[in-house]
Amino acid sequence: MDSIKSWLARSGMGSVLILALIIVVVFPLTMDLFRLNLVGKYLTYAFVAVGLVMLWGYGGVLSLGQGVFFGLGGYMMAMFMKLEASDPETTKIQSTPGIPDFMDWNQITELPLWWEPFRHLPLALLAVLLIPTLLAFIISFAMFRRRVGGVYFAIITQAVCLILTVLIVGQQGYTGGVNGITDLKTILGWDTRTDEAKYILYFLNAGLLIASILLCRWIQLSKLGTLLLAMRDKEDRVRFSGYDVSMFKVFAFCLAAMLSAIGGAMFVLQVGFMSPSLVGIVPSIEMVIFAAVGGRMSLVGAVYGALLVNFGKTYFSESFPDLWLFLMAALFIGVVLAFPNGLAGLYESHVKPRLGKRKDKPAAGADSTPSSDVPPATPLHGGAPHGGKPLARTALPDGVQGTSA
Repeated sequence: MDSIKSWLARSGMGSVLILALIIVVVFPLTMDLFRLNLVGKYLTYAFVAVGLVMLWGYGGVLSLGQGVFFGLGGYMMAMFMKLEASDPETTKIQSTPGIPDFMDWNQITELPLWWEPFRHLPLALLAVLLIPTLLAFIISFAMFRRRVGGVYFAIITQAVCLILTVLIVGQQGYTGGVNGITDLKTILGWDTRTDEAKYILYFLNAGLLIASILLCRWIQLSKLGTLLLAMRDKEDRVRFSGYDVSMFKVFAFCLAAMLSAIGGAMFVLQVGFMSPSLVGIVPSIEMVIFAAVGGRMSLVGAVYGALLVNFGKTYFSESFPDLWLFLMAALFIGVVLAFPNGLAGLYESHVKPRLGKRKDKPAAGADSTPSSDVPPATPLHGGAPHGGKPLARTALPDGVQGTSA
């Protein structure tokens, strides 16, 4: 039992296990379906926060454009679901049946060629993983090879957000424009709006999130994780040791992009739409706040940060509709000023030491009790024991006194 406890503490799996119990057991048992569906939406944002822990916390690279990859993953899934909802029978009232409604509204008479692969779910899932990762590779390889980093890289990622948003809105006939892709109801004929489907999607979402955390934790405990930390703290020293620092940054950026894309795809399944409002600069900065509030060095803390911020947004907007933006700003500023290392830092600095003291008190009390198994001390004065000659006092290290024959 002690070995299991020590392994959980050493590997950090204990906090992951607690998080899994909260998400998989506590929330479903204590919340109605509406609130649980909201939590499922919040957990899709947690994918982005977990990726930012690996990129920003461990890699030392701040990206303010993760909404790009979240949106791309969402659009890949939305395209598949929209094509399934746009079969000729359902769209027979359109002037061109068999294509999405927003294409028909914009006088497009034929499905674009690059939409064709999204008729098939395996290709759509592959696109969710590969297209955002490929874009992340192109951006990061071009920047990090030229040693562009810090605030300059953050500004470039914001520019990519703006470019993609303008592109989506401008190409309304192919992307749905400002409204995005809506009215997504089924996947392979399975209605995602039923109560049973919502429960299944919630647990699928939770399972993928826990799997993502375990993957990132495995990377952190590996040699690669050590090199990421070393690169963050002493980049030149790592470079002089013979490692290609730029490729480590590329890997971290691509990993964060892939996790964000998975979150975007799950968002579409949970909510049933995708729009450019989730791709822009503002949502991208909010995603960084999730990681900052939870703790940019903690995978589990990032999930709690995403839940806390979004719970706060929901509560404040419902209870104080005129003031909720100001209250959210106060929450962000207060947490960052009071707890610069986030919720995880608060736990490490205040909660964990107190728990350790409580565990040490019983142990200290047990150690102070004399044991009956200890034999009585040999007298230093008087007759010689066992008939031998008297014992002489001998000095031992650190002022401890003993006897010698």
